[in-house]
Amino acid sequence: MSNSEQKQQTPTPAELPFTQPNTMVRFVTDTGKILPRKYTGLTAKHQRAVTRTLKRSRNNLLAL
Repeated sequence: MSNSEQKQQTPTPAELPFTQPNTMVRFVTDTGKILPRKYTGLTAKHQRAVTRTLKRSRNNLLAL
């Protein structure tokens, strides 16, 4: 087994699937508002990806 096979990395926010809204719970409030970078601690690039994914999920009626 090589090193890459042993390590299992968590997906970056840009790689989170929009079809699984349960994985996005930590990026929204209980009322459904997207949390800002100040609270999520993400980079600007990842925050934009999370926002894009959440909005795509909402448009497909998968998450609130």
